[in-house]
Amino acid sequence: MLAAYEGRFSDVTPVAPEFWYYVPAKLLGLPMVQFELEVPHWQALQHTFKHYACEGWGIVAPGTPSLADRQHTHTHKLAEGRYESVTTINGGSQPMTSRTIYDDHEPSWLTERYIKDFDADWPTYAAATLVPPEELDWAPVQTALDQVGDDYLLEVFAGFPFVDYAGTQRDGGLEQVVMDLIDRESEMRDLQERHIEHVVGAIRAAFAQTTARSIFIASSWSSMSLLSPTVWRKWEKPLLDAAVRTTHECGGLIHHHFHGRCMAILPDLAALGLDCICPWERLPGGDVTSVARVRAALGDRTAFNGNISTVEALIRGTPEDVRREVQEIKAAYAGSPRLIIGTGDQVGAETPEDNIHALIDAARNG
Repeated sequence: MLAAYEGRFSDVTPVAPEFWYYVPAKLLGLPMVQFELEVPHWQALQHTFKHYACEGWGIVAPGTPSLADRQHTHTHKLAEGRYESVTTINGGSQPMTSRTIYDDHEPSWLTERYIKDFDADWPTYAAATLVPPEELDWAPVQTALDQVGDDYLLEVFAGFPFVDYAGTQRDGGLEQVVMDLIDRESEMRDLQERHIEHVVGAIRAAFAQTTARSIFIASSWSSMSLLSPTVWRKWEKPLLDAAVRTTHECGGLIHHHFHGRCMAILPDLAALGLDCICPWERLPGGDVTSVARVRAALGDRTAFNGNISTVEALIRGTPEDVRREVQEIKAAYAGSPRLIIGTGDQVGAETPEDNIHALIDAARNG
């Protein structure tokens, strides 16, 4: 994985399926509620990558003690196999409440978000989340890095692009955030600057306080499936520019996880200088229909990871279908060290084991 990020040839083509929730929970024999609430995610991934004897990546984040001191969480049972977790943050002009549903069969989801009143709630939420790097607890990160070792590439989660950060706990979700960008542009600009400063500080601290090799920038809504190129360039790209520059100044590597459609901003993504971008989804989730076109844009600057269809190939297809997609990607990246064979999304629980093994074998042995 590191060789691909750094543009060095390795003795094998790394293969890193996105095993996130479903497969690790299945392998551990745990309902999703117990898996999410009781098992460190990095530990579950370690077990999973060892089980399949493949490469992989995962994330670990620092703790925020100041936030923990100001919040209270209560979890209660709604029905058999389903729970609701209610978290309240105090310290502002009024308490803020968020609700999350946990289910034995699916990853958790939000039903209520903290930020309901822009003027009353944003100052409290920003103060609770955009904390100075010296207030972050890096001990759990180093513990995880030490225990994972070289089993897979454990990266430090440094944050989201701005729209994702602004919307994760904004009542009304993405639609309301888009309206905020229009109606409250000045306030959102100030928040954007504070957010960038926070992420940059966290990146510097990650390399100063831990042995991390790579930084991870996530995304949920930050794609051309939901945003226009103009909005992305104005509100998302500045954070990525700053994160890449800071990471490289610290001598580290950086990976941006970018789901959804992306081809309209492919030149922008290529120019950022990221060390890895994934997962380059095929239709219908994304719009990457030509890996060769992506390679031509990225050149030898950025590692490519992803593009294997998790539905049509891995769930509905045969081992031969999986091998065919692997070979298509390997052919497009022939002669380049910047290739990781990965999936276009997380691997579903219903994926046949034969197809997972076919993916890993095709990447290893052709």
